[in-house]
Amino acid sequence: MKNLDSIQPQNPQQGFQFPGLFEITAMGSATAGLEQKVPRLIEGIGLAVLAGSVRVRPSREGNYVSVALSFTCPSREKYDAAHAALRADPDIRWTL
Repeated sequence: MKNLDSIQPQNPQQGFQFPGLFEITAMGSATAGLEQKVPRLIEGIGLAVLAGSVRVRPSREGNYVSVALSFTCPSREKYDAAHAALRADPDIRWTL
C-alpha cells in the first residue's frame, strides 16, 4: 500500500481523486453498537480504516449516533461499495 503522504491528486481542480483518503459517516440507533460495526464493515470489504480516525457523536436526545471514520480507497468502485455495505446493514439508517 502507498504511503498516505505520497498520494497526490492527478488533477487538483477535479472532484474525487483515486487512490485517496476519504471520510464516511453512518447514522443509526444509539443501541446498535455502530462504534464497532462501522469500522468492521469498511474493513470487511478490504478497505483500510485509519487508526484513530473513528469519531462518535450522539444526537441531542441520545437516541441516535453518528460514526465517522477515514479510510484509504483505491477506486470509485470501492468507494461506492463502502456506502453500499453500510446501507445494507439494517441498523444503519443513513450514510454521508
